[in-house]
Amino acid sequence: MAIDTTSTTPTDPPPTDPPAADPPPTDPPAAGPAAASRLTSRDRLVLFVLCAAQFMVALDFSVLNVALPVLGADLGMSPSALQWAVTAFALPSGGFLLLFGRMGDLYGRRRLFLAGLALFGAASLLATFAWDPASFLAGRALQGLGAAAIVPTGMSLLTTTFPEGPARDRALGISGTLLSLGFTVGMVAGGVLTDLLGWRSTMGLLALFALIVLPLAPALLPESRTPDRPRLDVPGAITVTGGLLALIYALSTAAEHGFGRTDVLVTLVAGLLLLTAFAVVESRTAQPLVSLPMLRRRTVAWGNLGGLVTFSMMSTVVFVLTLYLQEILRLTAFETGLVFGVQGVLSVVAGSYAPRVIGRFGARRTLVGSLAGQGAIGLSLLALGEGGWSVVLATAAVSLASMCHLGAIISYGLTVTSGVPDREQGLATGLVTSTQQVGMTVGIPLLGVLATTSEDLASGVHTVLLLDAVIVLAAAVLVAAGLRGRRTTGSGTVESGTVETETVGAR
Repeated sequence: MAIDTTSTTPTDPPPTDPPAADPPPTDPPAAGPAAASRLTSRDRLVLFVLCAAQFMVALDFSVLNVALPVLGADLGMSPSALQWAVTAFALPSGGFLLLFGRMGDLYGRRRLFLAGLALFGAASLLATFAWDPASFLAGRALQGLGAAAIVPTGMSLLTTTFPEGPARDRALGISGTLLSLGFTVGMVAGGVLTDLLGWRSTMGLLALFALIVLPLAPALLPESRTPDRPRLDVPGAITVTGGLLALIYALSTAAEHGFGRTDVLVTLVAGLLLLTAFAVVESRTAQPLVSLPMLRRRTVAWGNLGGLVTFSMMSTVVFVLTLYLQEILRLTAFETGLVFGVQGVLSVVAGSYAPRVIGRFGARRTLVGSLAGQGAIGLSLLALGEGGWSVVLATAAVSLASMCHLGAIISYGLTVTSGVPDREQGLATGLVTSTQQVGMTVGIPLLGVLATTSEDLASGVHTVLLLDAVIVLAAAVLVAAGLRGRRTTGSGTVESGTVETETVGAR
């Protein structure tokens, strides 16, 4: 993709949906946005396979939450040990994302994607038939390792299969919708399945997804990798993987026990030191795992900041609202699930319209506007009280905020990956998915703990909601300033009204 650095005034790209009237013919006519956005039958099958895998992983993030008390009683796990049912998955799924994304670039994305699917399915079966805590946690850890291979390679297969333009916008819109929907569906399905069939059915559902997707993938997905096959940056892989593992462990444990524990402080410091060492290693390596010039690209740096904030702050809102609805308004787990079910339905609606909005206003403006909307709507939750009307307010506000959140998810993914050559798509999508994982991990321990440790839960919830909204609104301002003068369109084109370079801070 060429970067337009001329001084011409940018014009809005045409919408991704077909125009009401046919424009004058061009040469060739089929090259227009409407034609480019049409998906063939094979395209739809490829999209189904990739999105089903992403949905499966998103489902795994939340489907087990409601089942934890029942699971603990069945397997003899103490309440303090139950956090490991979540942490055992989160550690490898977040820690190995960048490494596996780059390995897919080097050794074949489809190959690693299929290996991840097979591992995820086998691990889900192990967790389903677990006979003691050790076997269950082993299954969860292997699920996380499989997810770390599936997510970055699946997204890079999507971005390399669908070229920049309306087709990719539409594909990423569907993928982002299912990512958000999977997390929400998991919250509802987890309670229903646990009540009807027991906790093991939640893991069995994931195994069923893998068994459906795995046979379809080999014939449909194209293999792709970098043509020059450079060496893998082993020191970079060790430091970044170790740093992410330590950081995610510290934040996951802090969500349950606070930051005062020795292991939390030690691993937090170790994670930061390892990530600092990673930056030093990458600056001195001829073939780095992560290209520092890529990290200095404005679209990558500021786009990922927007993604980090939207994921971390939305997960925090869902967490504290779950506490509020059940502990203060005394809703049952099923009634709470219905509240978030409405959120899921409206997320689907938002996902169908987001590509059109991005096509009309560009990914940058959509990202900034979505962050601003998420923060502004979040402020309305400060009006929550203890009356029945608060259920209506909570349902409406979290649903509308989630629509903005979904717009931010899709537009930040487009912002980060636009203009990146195919040989580095695994790296770019690895950064995107690492941002997702870290975002969903850091929000709750950093802010949610203020609600859980507050003497007055209602006051603590309001404090968290206020800080959450302020952070999102501040991020909208920072992203707008960081990407000022650049306009990433829905087709991935970066337009500029002034001459500027690719790197952050360069003018």
